[in-house]
Amino acid sequence: MKAILVSQPGDSSVMKLVELPQLTPKAGEVLIRVKAAGVNPVDTYLRAGIQGYNPACPYTPGIDLAGIIEEVGDGVVTLKVGDRVYAAGNLTGSYAEFALARATQVFELPENLSFAQGATLHVPYGTAYRALNQKGFAKPGETVLVHGGTGGVGIATIQLARWQGLQVIASAGSSGGASLLKSNGAGAVVDHTDPDHFASIMHITEGKGVDIIIEMLANINLGKDLTLLKTFGRVVVVGSRGPVEINPREIMSRDATITGLALRNATDGDFRAIHLALIDGFRMGNLKPVIAHEFPLDDAAKAHDIISNSRAMGKIVLIP
Repeated sequence: MKAILVSQPGDSSVMKLVELPQLTPKAGEVLIRVKAAGVNPVDTYLRAGIQGYNPACPYTPGIDLAGIIEEVGDGVVTLKVGDRVYAAGNLTGSYAEFALARATQVFELPENLSFAQGATLHVPYGTAYRALNQKGFAKPGETVLVHGGTGGVGIATIQLARWQGLQVIASAGSSGGASLLKSNGAGAVVDHTDPDHFASIMHITEGKGVDIIIEMLANINLGKDLTLLKTFGRVVVVGSRGPVEINPREIMSRDATITGLALRNATDGDFRAIHLALIDGFRMGNLKPVIAHEFPLDDAAKAHDIISNSRAMGKIVLIP
């Protein structure tokens, strides 16, 4: 089978398309013919060996995928050959023609979603749900700021927050990004390239501030984020690319909470709860992935370069 292989950490050029032996599922596993593989920022950190990641090489990248069950291992009774599925993680890497996953990681792909959309369900929507509900304890009627909304997780968070009855403010860095966020449910959008956008957020909320901030770039924003919070407000840090200085008094005076999120720390049980909660949203169309680019497998380096340079509005997928 064809697959991308990373033999050593480095820039995007270390990813090579190679021929690997065919995979065989063990007990409790399934073999999936990959129809689309999602590309996420964490894939680039793993490949480069940065942000605390140090993967064992060689390996095939990729966490998210959608495809068709090709073979099932012993003891698998909930899935069968031919099923359309997506996976909440996998065992062998999704940048490949085939991938192995535990049966507990695999879910039915709703008929109204394409394989490309299915490959964007786990990391973006799983992160969004975990951030809003398991970390941010969101309640209907509250106001959430999605700080950096045009990526896959940002768009998923906006859609999910609106579905759950929250008021949504989001930020973008361009007029095109602002239009994208409004079309996905943001009630108000600010320009995060404008140093005064924090004041704009307070104006939008009539000076009250926000209940929850889902923060995609904490090293730039966290210190000022704290000044936007209501009493008992929460900041969930989803992304950061370096250190930041904050004033603890801003936390103390508000009884505020800052919490971090790494999706890899969730258990299979957590993932199952997340995706069972999301499935109706996908089926009803309340949650609808936005695809920015589809590339062939041998353009994996190009996909990584786009993500690393923050030029994507929506998700990037690879098509084996």
